[in-house]
Amino acid sequence: MEPTEPLIRIGELSRRVGVSVDRLRAWERRYQVLRPMRTSGGFRLYSRADELRVHAMQEHLAGGSSAAEAARAALAANAAAPADDAAGIAHQGRDLEEALTEFDAIRAHALIDRLVAERGADRAIRDVIMPLLHALGDRWARAEVDVGQEHFASRLIEARLLALLRGSDRAAGPMALLACPPGELHTLGLVGFGIAMRNRGWRITYLGADTPMASIRRAANEVSPALVVLSAAMPTHFANVEGQLRDLAATVRLAVAGAAASRILADRIDAQLLNADPVTAAEAVASHVTNATR
Repeated sequence: MEPTEPLIRIGELSRRVGVSVDRLRAWERRYQVLRPMRTSGGFRLYSRADELRVHAMQEHLAGGSSAAEAARAALAANAAAPADDAAGIAHQGRDLEEALTEFDAIRAHALIDRLVAERGADRAIRDVIMPLLHALGDRWARAEVDVGQEHFASRLIEARLLALLRGSDRAAGPMALLACPPGELHTLGLVGFGIAMRNRGWRITYLGADTPMASIRRAANEVSPALVVLSAAMPTHFANVEGQLRDLAATVRLAVAGAAASRILADRIDAQLLNADPVTAAEAVASHVTNATR
């Protein structure tokens, strides 16, 4: 069967996952985590499945597993994946949405446990959790779910993501400082970004919702982060502190994210714009730093 997705060279795979080419080749040779196809000219080409196995291995490494243990777990998860992955993802999303809208916390927690175990945190966030939250927001806007259902779902998922973010962290890489500006209460995308960054070897200092700018600056002075990320859903929460954002960007590397972030705002305050889903944004940031330090 011909592949239904484009195949990529190892350099592009390295850029996407934030792992050096030499390390990827070692994982391929020692653990068979990568299973490339070869062109008629002998070049290796890698698939989305290879990329996902690398992400799974990174997540297990971040959790304290040895390289051999992480590779075995990544390969086992891949072997257990449903044959029709898109259908499996959709099914898991529907089941979780049903549990949340029915206020069934026990079932929702069990479904999240299974989702993370089978797919890893990155895929769970990117493929199921964030799309589910957007869908619930749309349903609330159409009055198909009420405020109580939306709040129940958001708070339960927030608690689970915060537990992942605050779990065992043996990373020794760069530091990222994450916060929402004053008045901003939407944190889920920011927490997802933090988890994905930690899975790529970054250390995370998470300040959370509604953080005064003075506190953000004080924390930045204390921990000297390689990157500060501020996320907001409401444009006024950036607009109200635009001058302070510009001052902050003059002293640290600053990125803005969330629905309120725009290219115009980022250019005006001299910040980086993160306008992809949390995991894809983390991939881009981590690969940029990896390439810049080679």
